[in-house]
Amino acid sequence: MPMKGKVCSKQDCLNLTNQFTCTEAVHSVNLGEGCLNRCDVCLEESKVCGCDHCDINEVKTLATGEDVEQQSHADSSFFHCVINMSGMLIGLGQLSTPYALENGGWATVFLLVGLGTICGYSSHLLGKCLEKNPKSKSYTDIGETAFGKKGKILAACFIYLEIFMALVSYTISLHDNLITVFTGTRIQLPKYVLPPSQLLTVIAVLVALPSLWLRDLSSISFLSSGGILMSALIFMSVVCTAIFGFGGVKANKTIPVLHLQKIPAISGLYVFSYAGHIVFPNLYKSMKDPSKFTKVSIASFASVTALYASLAFTGAKLFGPQVNPQITLSMPQHHFITKIALWATVLTPMTKYALEFAPFAIQLEHNLPPSMSSRMKLITRGIVGSILLLLILVLALSVPYFEHVLSLTGSLVSVCICIILPCAFYIKISWACISKPILILNLLLIAFGTLIGILGTISSAASLVESLLKRHST
Repeated sequence: MPMKGKVCSKQDCLNLTNQFTCTEAVHSVNLGEGCLNRCDVCLEESKVCGCDHCDINEVKTLATGEDVEQQSHADSSFFHCVINMSGMLIGLGQLSTPYALENGGWATVFLLVGLGTICGYSSHLLGKCLEKNPKSKSYTDIGETAFGKKGKILAACFIYLEIFMALVSYTISLHDNLITVFTGTRIQLPKYVLPPSQLLTVIAVLVALPSLWLRDLSSISFLSSGGILMSALIFMSVVCTAIFGFGGVKANKTIPVLHLQKIPAISGLYVFSYAGHIVFPNLYKSMKDPSKFTKVSIASFASVTALYASLAFTGAKLFGPQVNPQITLSMPQHHFITKIALWATVLTPMTKYALEFAPFAIQLEHNLPPSMSSRMKLITRGIVGSILLLLILVLALSVPYFEHVLSLTGSLVSVCICIILPCAFYIKISWACISKPILILNLLLIAFGTLIGILGTISSAASLVESLLKRHST
């Protein structure tokens, strides 16, 4: 041990500090920060360490697994992150919650709140997984950390399946609302094989098609802001209809207490409303203070759940049993406030195509040969995206049943991404230090998610097949 007042050598400090290891990422950060001011060998009262091995950039890199350049970009504030997470969650769910509440009964609001709480908790688990392995940057990275290559492949499959099915639902919504926008308007269209409603949808999708060729992330972020604005317009339109009674509509309908047989399908609609977990790791990495990620999740899910519940009761009270799976289609036609809501719903899918396709496009570019030029990568990305979007368009026009497709997506895919996989990832990653109550809680959530996933998939798939058979028989 060096004498008091003597500065230790670099090798002595390294030999002693290497004896101390932390298992938690947060401990590593604290250890790194402490090393900036003193080391275990040079500790003498409040004297600053004279060693040269504690460079701030090296400590941060070793402690967090990130380079300094990436950390400099992590500057999102708490409020900014709450806005972003809320914007990620709000989407098609706000259109379907009034229909879900009316068909399931007002008691299902407890299911809505419960699923919101569970999904908020699973968001917290994703943050904990990232904290334990700071090198993870995405949902698939967490899967790889937990279960290796198989976990990464499994997570990727569910992610791409959810993106594909969500875009089908958005296109169905586009079709349904677009034809309602032009109801009563005389439109001269060439007499092709497609009926006018489908031809309008094809034109709208073709208009949105160039957005898939965007490679500038700032442009895609602009589309995200547009989607949030459209969601706000839809919500305000429904609220104004209820308050001012536009079109003679009054919020005096009676909502049934509970329809137990419809719970499986309703749970799929509710879970889909909280789907957004695939981008939460990116949000975590963008935070100035990632330790507040849990608070961000609580604030975001609480506000979104409150919005969903208020919109569900408002829509169900306004339209009762006649409420449409998309609330905008139940509003009084030809009224200006309805036109605003309809156009907002039409524009929403057109802002979502590039956003939803972005994760797949980025992965596609990474898998292309390094020798390929940037221009060829852009062309390949655009062609693949265009083909996928046209396939989505054909599927949406062939299966135009919004509520069944949305419920199937929620039950088959979103339950896994939002509930089952985060709990499984956390158990595996934290197995060495997880407490028994937390282990039991997560196992129960996995069992609950599996149950509602299976029952909801069977129910929504059966309803979808029944609707298709009925359509072809007429």
